[in-house]
Amino acid sequence: MICLSYFKALADETRVRLMHVLLNHELSVNEIVALMDMGQSRISRHLKILTDSGMIECRRDGAWAFYSAAAAGPAARFTHAIRPFFQAETRLARDLEKASDLVKHRGIQSRNFFNAIAGQWNALQQKVLGNFDLNGTILGCISDYMGDRADDCRLAVDLGCGTGELLLGLSKKSGFAVGIDSSRKMLDQAEKLLSPLASNVELRLGELEHLPVGNCEADLAVISMVMHHLPSPERVTLEVARILKKNGLFVIADFDKHTDETMREKYGDRWLGFSPEDIRTILNNSGFEALNIKTFQVQQSILLNITTARKRNGFSGT
Repeated sequence: MICLSYFKALADETRVRLMHVLLNHELSVNEIVALMDMGQSRISRHLKILTDSGMIECRRDGAWAFYSAAAAGPAARFTHAIRPFFQAETRLARDLEKASDLVKHRGIQSRNFFNAIAGQWNALQQKVLGNFDLNGTILGCISDYMGDRADDCRLAVDLGCGTGELLLGLSKKSGFAVGIDSSRKMLDQAEKLLSPLASNVELRLGELEHLPVGNCEADLAVISMVMHHLPSPERVTLEVARILKKNGLFVIADFDKHTDETMREKYGDRWLGFSPEDIRTILNNSGFEALNIKTFQVQQSILLNITTARKRNGFSGT
């Protein structure tokens, strides 16, 4: 009986607490250890029991492991059914509050990191990209599907616009371009670049998981070298689906899957890139059809993929 394995897996207070937290957040092992205030060996034992039951999933990314509740299948249906019982427990509510604070702190750390390096960001990127003209290549991919006339694209949105170089190129291909970033220092750098050169650009401070753009407003969205920093890329792509018009174009530029763990330390990366299959899965789950994926060699033997996708008809993203 499959349900018996679920009941056995939850027959422990610590595992019930873990299950409740992981229903709401994906966390690394280190984050779980800090949250539960228990030794890693003890936590690993409980995680293994829950993983073996199929109730939680482990995502390996290089040397790191991230855990979350099963998203589909019988285990997901089971945990959805018992979720109301968790909500009445004060101890579980405290755990969830601590987990939310942990995730919020993670976001603050990320913003502080990008604020600190804003002035050196372009030089840091060049160390990784070398002489590869990433922005020019992205703009070329856009032209392949949208043309070069501004009236073909009334509104373009650059997600995680950084210091604004790509946004400047987008402003020349669209009637109006919006750059969104959670780092105020990055936006300050972008404003210095753009204010004398582009009058059809607006910079907005905001989180990519909650884009400050209306439903079905944009013709084009671009996210360049940002997805590997995101806790949940799929949550952001769902937001992109929300803001794009019917048949809107979405361009993703990011590293292919790699094993260079130093990228986490140097650049604050959460993911060690994405394979083309990873990108297709994220897009498909978020209401997009991948049209083309181009792969390029950059520095340090790392590959970079530029994916062009279109929003599927009838998908709202909300």
